[in-house]
Amino acid sequence: MRVTTVFAVVIGLLAAVGIGTTLLSDHLLNTHAENKLFEDVATVPHTPVALVLGTTAGARSRPNAYFVNRIRAAAALYHAGKVDHLLLTGDNGTMSYNEPMDMFRNLLTLGVDSSAMTLDFAGFDTYDSVVRAKKVFGQDRLLIVSQRFHNERALYIAKANGIDAIAFDADETGIMRNGWSWIRERGARLKMWKDILLDAQPHFLGEPITLGTQGSGTGSR
Repeated sequence: MRVTTVFAVVIGLLAAVGIGTTLLSDHLLNTHAENKLFEDVATVPHTPVALVLGTTAGARSRPNAYFVNRIRAAAALYHAGKVDHLLLTGDNGTMSYNEPMDMFRNLLTLGVDSSAMTLDFAGFDTYDSVVRAKKVFGQDRLLIVSQRFHNERALYIAKANGIDAIAFDADETGIMRNGWSWIRERGARLKMWKDILLDAQPHFLGEPITLGTQGSGTGSR
């Protein structure tokens, strides 16, 4: 058999395995998320705590629509009495980048009381955010707030860590996600499986934190 033929067969097999793995992963996540996703605030069961997953706020002249829509969804759930407390989790990896604080400030402008918000500054990725919600903030039941594709992954992470979770799908951006976004999400899902199988621990844990004990919420990790 010629080398080029062997190479083509190997590439074909690898592609088939990759496609099969992706399809199986998506099927498992979608099946688990079925009946756990909500789009209408009025139909969301009351849940004491909402975990709002962070993302970059964007620039003043060009805000990130994913961020804006998550914040609006969180505020709507709070004002409708569907949640009592918001756990804002995101990346605060550098002094100049602070996703939880950006969420906090924007939610204040939407009328959410500061005492109803707690900030998690070490939610460096979705896995860390969900696991820390239980191990650091003591939450076994959550309403997760993000976009649908993100919620599907977060819900499975919650399941793997013994958290009873449902999710609210914030509006999408109105712009069809491109190929890179699709690939990025597939990569994130593969990382999720690795973290679950290895029982990975968040980058930071530390002492337990009681919700609502951060005062004005202006501190950082």
